[in-house]
Amino acid sequence: MTRTLCLLLAASLPVFAQGPPPPPAEVAGIPVNYDEAKVGTYALPDPLTLANGKKVTDAKTWNEKRRPEIVKLFEENQYGKTRKLLPESHFRVFEGPTPAFDGKAIRKQVTIFFSGNEQGPRVDVLMYLPAEAQGHPVPLLLNASFSANSSAVDDPGVKPGEVWGRDKKRVPAPKGGFGRLNVAPILAKGFGVATLYYGDIDPDFLGGVPLGVRGLYSEPAADEWGSISAWAFGLSRVLDYLQTDTGVDGKRVALMGVSRLGKTVLWAGARDLRFAMVIASCSGEGGAALSRRNYGETIAHLTAPTRYPYQFAGNYAKWAEHPGDSPVDANMLLALVAPRPVLLQTGTTDGWSDPKGEFLAAVAVEPVFRLLGAQGLGTTVMPEPGTPILHTLGYFEHVGGHGTLPSDWDVFLKFMELHLK
Repeated sequence: MTRTLCLLLAASLPVFAQGPPPPPAEVAGIPVNYDEAKVGTYALPDPLTLANGKKVTDAKTWNEKRRPEIVKLFEENQYGKTRKLLPESHFRVFEGPTPAFDGKAIRKQVTIFFSGNEQGPRVDVLMYLPAEAQGHPVPLLLNASFSANSSAVDDPGVKPGEVWGRDKKRVPAPKGGFGRLNVAPILAKGFGVATLYYGDIDPDFLGGVPLGVRGLYSEPAADEWGSISAWAFGLSRVLDYLQTDTGVDGKRVALMGVSRLGKTVLWAGARDLRFAMVIASCSGEGGAALSRRNYGETIAHLTAPTRYPYQFAGNYAKWAEHPGDSPVDANMLLALVAPRPVLLQTGTTDGWSDPKGEFLAAVAVEPVFRLLGAQGLGTTVMPEPGTPILHTLGYFEHVGGHGTLPSDWDVFLKFMELHLK
């Protein structure tokens, strides 16, 4: 996760105009380690050992016993338990199907309402399907974005969006902006694509609970949802709609997110087995990077009062000083996505997010993928930057910093082709 939202968004630009800034020696008054010699020793919790100490040796025991145990541990200790969907939640297609991009795409725009009050929390979803695929449901990539839909895509037909401003009020979304989504290559591969602004679901700032989906419920308890769980909840509600759309193969919906939204898509995929794939870019601490490694951002940095405690369950801060005592770590989060495909994308200069920590988490979870009949990384040696591993469990490190580069999308689409077609 970046040190400020602006830095995070800037990292998603198509090119990096400048080299990365020197890493800070401390953040929020907490020292930051970038020296492998000072990482320390640690032992990871075993995803394949039940709470009663017995080993998991078959898929049935994993699915019926161990997996639910791990989900509960993450709910109580990291992301927080999610509230139940309100029965009056509903959706409305407010535009489309409409030809777009010189007839190469069919555009739809949908609003997901989280309650019966249509003036309350809701999220707009922008969707494109390949025009040539009409009548044939296609796999789809669902993109969780830092930009409003009208800023994310260069299409004048998109409804003007709003974003949260510096004064914690909704303001018109800027023209253009960060995190632009190039739709054409995705459609050309035969995939649909949908995008949404994460702030429509829940604001990304301290004190935002009353202003988002969590405001429909009572104040979260210490073991209940932070913003990441709320964003994941919203993604599942979008999937509820997608599974009703005849143009979409609802069993082949992939998730994509960067940084804190990389954490979000991992947790959404872990919770909701209906998602067919997860592509997590630079999810770092609190995502795919091992918390037990003292490297880059730590739980202490995430949960410092001036930073991002609101994104997690209140209980998460208990592990700030002693992450080795936590009952969970990133290898167990990846285990919850297995045996579905998951791709971890990192950057060579993004020490803050600990690319090696993400790779080591993927190495550690390989026994779970094998048990469930899927292919893990198949190596304990980090691949050279620019050389992807695209097994069921994939890893790719670009030369550059935090976020995605245009060339990363070639890898993402190849991963989707391998595992969703």
